[in-house]
This record gives sequence, C-alpha cells and structure tokens, in this order.
Amino acid sequence: MPGSVQLGPSDGRIILRTYREGLAAQVGHDLVLEFADWSATATPPGVEGGPAIEARIDLTSLRVLEGTGGVKPLSDKDRGDIAGNARKSLGTERHPHAVYRSTGFTPGGDGGTFDGTLSLHGVDRPLRLTLTRMEQGGYRARATVTQTAHGIKPYSAFFGTLKLRDAVEAEIEITRDLDGPSAG
Repeated sequence: MPGSVQLGPSDGRIILRTYREGLAAQVGHDLVLEFADWSATATPPGVEGGPAIEARIDLTSLRVLEGTGGVKPLSDKDRGDIAGNARKSLGTERHPHAVYRSTGFTPGGDGGTFDGTLSLHGVDRPLRLTLTRMEQGGYRARATVTQTAHGIKPYSAFFGTLKLRDAVEAEIEITRDLDGPSAG
C-alpha cells in the first residue's frame, strides 16, 4: 500500500518474556527470548487505512537471550535445549509462522492501542497491543499472550512441578520513525 512502511529485524525486535511456576520453580529460569526473523507492514496515521499493522513472525527463528534465576546459569547446551523445547511446544513443524493483523486503533496519551487478531499454532484469537512512544524515538508495543488460548500446552518438567506460566509477555520495539507518509 502506498505510504506504508516495511519493517524487519533491522528496525526493531520482538521479545518474549516467560516466567516459571510450580513447586520446583527455583530450579528453572525466567527467560527472555527473541524472534530473529520477522517482517511487518505499518501504515502510519495520515495514510489511507492507517494507523494499522500486519506482522509475520518466523517462529523457527526463536533464540534464548537470557535466563534469570535457577540453580545455575544457562549453558549454551541449555539455551539450545530450551529453544528446541519452545519450537516443539509451538508446533513449528506444522505452524512455522505467527501473524498479527490489526483491526482498529484507539489513540491515547503518547500512543494508543491496536486491537487485532493473532494467528498462532493454527488458532486465531483477539490480541490487544498497547503502544507507547519511546523517549529516544520509535515505539514499544506490549501484549500478553495466553498459550492455552491458542492450543499450546505450556512447557512442564519434573512431573509438572516446574512449569512455564501460561501467560507470556510479548514486547515489540520499533526504533524507526513511523509518524507520517514521509516515514517510508
């Protein structure tokens, strides 16, 4: 669409934060994960159809950035195992991509909210992104994704005494200016 802006990893990042629970939670780690491969089309305000966003995330590009807590620091092997388990839980062999399409925008404060649909694991569910302008420029959007709402069974180990919390926090940072038709 004329006036739309094409975005990708050089323009920002998509981060997931997961948290542990259960009787053996102290053994596991709270994780920060990143999707290294994604693309989006942003339609800025002032452009027909804007503001709007459509994003496609390659779930197979997931990587572990950090793990906090736990009884020992994460090793490279741990990081590989975690990424493999996450891809298995996400069912990336059958559903290698997630897609978000906004359906509306409500301005507010120094940002607003995008309402839309997240297609994940073959299941479409509504998702609201809360958008704020970052002080240094660009935007940050946050949302909470509930795994079971998309048919994903949260990871568990040690007979269920160590579990990944069902709610996962997603954070999208766009460092590129999107404030009008000249942004693209």
